[in-house]
Amino acid sequence: MATLTAQTMKDFALTTGLDLVGVANIERFEGAPPRMHPSSLFPECRSVIITGRRIPRGVYRGIEEGTLWSNYTFYGYNRLNSWFRPKGTYDTACFIEDHGWEAVPCYPGVPEGQGPREPLRPGAVPPDVQMAIRIAGCAAGVGEMGWAKVFLTRRFGPRQRLGMILTDAELEPDPLIPEDERVCDRCMSCVPQCPGHAIPHVRDNDTVSIEIEGVKFEWGNVDMGKCTLTHHGLNKEASPFLAKDCPGLRLDAAAQEMSEEEAYKLCYTVAGGNWRQTEEFPSGRVIDYYKNMLETTGYFAVCGAKGCIRACMMHLEKTGRIEQTFENEFRRRPEWELNYKGEVVSED
Repeated sequence: MATLTAQTMKDFALTTGLDLVGVANIERFEGAPPRMHPSSLFPECRSVIITGRRIPRGVYRGIEEGTLWSNYTFYGYNRLNSWFRPKGTYDTACFIEDHGWEAVPCYPGVPEGQGPREPLRPGAVPPDVQMAIRIAGCAAGVGEMGWAKVFLTRRFGPRQRLGMILTDAELEPDPLIPEDERVCDRCMSCVPQCPGHAIPHVRDNDTVSIEIEGVKFEWGNVDMGKCTLTHHGLNKEASPFLAKDCPGLRLDAAAQEMSEEEAYKLCYTVAGGNWRQTEEFPSGRVIDYYKNMLETTGYFAVCGAKGCIRACMMHLEKTGRIEQTFENEFRRRPEWELNYKGEVVSED
């Protein structure tokens, strides 16, 4: 059996359809909260492998044109995270185990959803351990945190989804990306384009930062309650379906002070809850279009990452800060806009 190295693992991983692979040594997670630390899941872990697949630029086309929403949810978010990318992560984990080392493929969960629970072993942490996948991506040298809290790479900008493998194999780590080689130039294009007004401006000096082996990573302190309300469609500036089906609703997403968990519960109550069936809503859901997306993907992403990904992507392409290029600009027609009432804003 050939010796497993970081390079042989990467070479194999790229044959599975993965676009990105990087390695962090376990020491780079020093100081991580216990319920977000890889060693809490796998105490013998010596290396953390980050895998990634690109988000095709074209999956944003339907939302950009205002004509189709489900493509982004399916190919750019939920199914990319739960179907297309995990196959390569799984195959790579099997490749590692074929070389005699244990490999733990991890789904990119949400640490914010960890509830209060009791440990099952003395000295252990309570379930569930959820690593911060984007911070792990920084630790593995794959990319950086952009100002809008979206993970950026030199190859695709903001267009990728990440996965993780923990292993007891000691693999050579990739270098961290130094501050003077970062993709994000703090242009702030994301701020005015976010329909939820969830991203602070750099002048507000409202940031979150970490250090890994003396290298600093910093990003804007995004209001995740406003972000979640907007992402899941309870913002009339982002969703034409909410305005159509609930014209009397006065919910200004930008004025809310909800936590991410509160916003998530509200969105799924409105779109996916067991509401009483009526003639207007025979499915029992308030927003019937969201119900269709839930049945297709188990998830619904409505704002289409207008500020944090699309605006960022257009700026990085225009300024030549990322490697993948295209024959045509992404935005080719005037963008459609809705006001806080859900009314189409006139181009005049």
